[in-house]
Amino acid sequence: MPSIVTRGGDAGTTGLMYNRRVAKNHPRVEAYGSVDELNAALGLARAHTRASFLAEKLLAIQGKLVVLMGELATGVEDLERYVKDGFHLITSDHVAGLDAMVAALEAQSISFKGWATPGATVGAAALDVARTVCRRAERRVVDLQESGQLQNAEIVIFLNRLSDLLWLMARWAETHSEAASSTGA
Repeated sequence: MPSIVTRGGDAGTTGLMYNRRVAKNHPRVEAYGSVDELNAALGLARAHTRASFLAEKLLAIQGKLVVLMGELATGVEDLERYVKDGFHLITSDHVAGLDAMVAALEAQSISFKGWATPGATVGAAALDVARTVCRRAERRVVDLQESGQLQNAEIVIFLNRLSDLLWLMARWAETHSEAASSTGA
């Protein structure tokens, strides 16, 4: 197995898809790096939940984030090639899937008054951390969009909807104290 140490980034650059190199602080790297952090935060939240339906939904979302990161790690000039090579893009169907999850959670009894203070349970706190990381990722993607380096507006919508969903999941976890191991949406 080859070493993870390539030394390719020692000069402060990193590789995008199709062997393009950019600075490690490039807006594109900031965007997909923030989504990578979000994926790790969702993994932590999934590890801390005792509600299997939440864990299943989080795992499915993590899979979508891999799709999103691949798209963000591809320069605009290479997107056509990326799709031709069989890679997927974030679409309105991905957003619709999140909308369905939101609707399913909103149909359940979730109690909260005003804004919630994170930390009622470890699982809910992990979901709130994921939500805030999601909002940062969304801001980084908007930066990319505003600089003309993002063609797919569905990514911003997806991240916006995901942060709403994570807030609801955290409130569900607090309301139910994560006692339900297999019931839910």
